[in-house]
Amino acid sequence: MKYFVYVLRSINFERNYVGFTKCVKKRLWQHNSGKTKSTKPYLPWELVLVEEFEIKEDALTREKFLKTGRG
Repeated sequence: MKYFVYVLRSINFERNYVGFTKCVKKRLWQHNSGKTKSTKPYLPWELVLVEEFEIKEDALTREKFLKTGRG
């Protein structure tokens, strides 16, 4: 199984979103269709970064790092 950490950028607002998923295409669709409460006000979104991981814990660690000020 592969795991992905992704960064989205709002096209209309200066806002980024960092997430974790098993399917980037499906997750991007969920964000852009307004199904994700935290990103709905900032539609539409574009994918700016995707990182692939073999180990789930590594992906979650990377996601957490990117969500911090240091990331």
